[in-house]
Amino acid sequence: MSETKAGGGSSRTTIFPGRTVHTLDPARPIASAVAVRDSRFLAVGDTDQLVATYGGTIDDTLADKVLLPGFVEAHSHRDTGGIWQFTYVGYEARRGPNGRLWPGCSTFDAVIERLREAERLLEDPDEPLLAWGLDPIFWPGDRLDRRHLDAVSTTRQIFVCHSNMHLATVNSALMEAEAINPDTAAAGVPKDGSGWPTGELQEFPAMALAGPAFRSFFGRQRSDDSVRLFGNAARNVGVTTLTDLGTSNLLDEAIVRQWTSLADDSSPLRVAMFHGALANAPDGDEACAAAMVDLKDRSTDRIRFGNVKLLLDGSIQGGTARLRWPGYHHGGPNGIWLIAPDQYAERLAPYHRAGLQVHTHANGDEAVDVLLDGLEQVQLAHPRPDHRHTVQHCQLTTPGQYRRMRALGMCANVFANHTWFWGDQHRDITVGPDRAARMNAARTALDLGVPLSIHSDSPVSPLGSLHVAWAAVNRLTPSGQVLGADERITVAEALHAITMGAAWQLRMEDEIGSITPQKFADCAVLEADPFEVDPAELRDVPVWGTMSGGVLHEGSPQTA
Repeated sequence: MSETKAGGGSSRTTIFPGRTVHTLDPARPIASAVAVRDSRFLAVGDTDQLVATYGGTIDDTLADKVLLPGFVEAHSHRDTGGIWQFTYVGYEARRGPNGRLWPGCSTFDAVIERLREAERLLEDPDEPLLAWGLDPIFWPGDRLDRRHLDAVSTTRQIFVCHSNMHLATVNSALMEAEAINPDTAAAGVPKDGSGWPTGELQEFPAMALAGPAFRSFFGRQRSDDSVRLFGNAARNVGVTTLTDLGTSNLLDEAIVRQWTSLADDSSPLRVAMFHGALANAPDGDEACAAAMVDLKDRSTDRIRFGNVKLLLDGSIQGGTARLRWPGYHHGGPNGIWLIAPDQYAERLAPYHRAGLQVHTHANGDEAVDVLLDGLEQVQLAHPRPDHRHTVQHCQLTTPGQYRRMRALGMCANVFANHTWFWGDQHRDITVGPDRAARMNAARTALDLGVPLSIHSDSPVSPLGSLHVAWAAVNRLTPSGQVLGADERITVAEALHAITMGAAWQLRMEDEIGSITPQKFADCAVLEADPFEVDPAELRDVPVWGTMSGGVLHEGSPQTA
């Protein structure tokens, strides 16, 4: 990480001129400089005016840059940093937090060969081969199973997590070690015609059957270095506020201490932490809610506690999301409930009553129905204004559901990146052309008055708010088709969604999201003006780095 002058982070006044400053504050949308004091914006205007009024020193580091409010990634995971210690076998080329470009595995054979290369590099025969990014949907006629992984090794345990992070595939050596066999009756363990598990493990309870390999895959991502890399990845793409949405168990005091110690003023970001209430807490949801209320008091300017994530269904491309009739276009079974529909209101209620904010993962429209019914039931019993509970992903959410969301006071965080990364597959395989054109309906949400943000769900898709905005503005697929032209939004609306829209959902709208006096001095520092480039080139706007609390953080150089 390259950190430069810390002028704005001190008690003195520092004036930062820029080529253009887009404040996204309607009271003064354009300026040419910002004044920073005590880690906050003191004022915006032109350089001479700010110096004459407030004194201080001028820092010309950003004089040829374009400044926007720091981008806010409202759905991401700490895995973004630590996952790069494992072998990447994803379809698309990806760039790691240190700037290195990892080529994609665009053929099935390329996946197997990369796994073989990684296996040859492991010296300890007892060390499992851990990999990630697999996307079987790109090879629908040849789905990776235990037999393919056995061709990599029949003795070393292999665990390959899919790109959606909801499924994994393992080899026979791991299955034998963990007694995954025809007698395994757990949900999410599909079997072949002979009754043997295929090696695919669907959703977290099934993936946990992989034992030490599963625990190692997720546990090794909890290191301090992984958290720092998470921050580096954010800085490289102009993000100054991240979420860790349900990855961390915040009932674990060691995890809370780790995040608190690392999220200090030397960090390039702020983090909103969401406790992953993915299963019933050991002492129940009431006790968990009480613990989260207490933890909220330990929030700082850099880290926010007191939020909760629930998980209703799975992944559409993985076939584990819950869809309304007519279900999956490919004819597969209708997904997996991660909370039974009749239990969702019961799970939500303790957190709602405690005044906590709950974001619920709901990819499929059937899952959104359950979410809305549950919240309506809880609100009738325990009315609470301005709760801002949020539907996460909203991929198949319908206009009628958005109207209910508005009536219930909910927010929508739409997974806009899906249109690019899996749009062709959704059209041809998962939901068919009509429903695919209606997916990730940001235009409908805005038109119906639902507070909107858009997200990457990194590491499921690459961290990068400009790419997310580009996807929502253009709705292009890799085949060059526009998927649902009527759901496109404008550049201004997309930039609002990745700044003030996300800040509102996180209850941080008075602190971040616009370049406004008294807010934290957080900026995305760009090499070109996103309001001036062709909207089709929005994702290609180069990012210099960020300003966080008045401190400049230059991004890592990108390498091949």
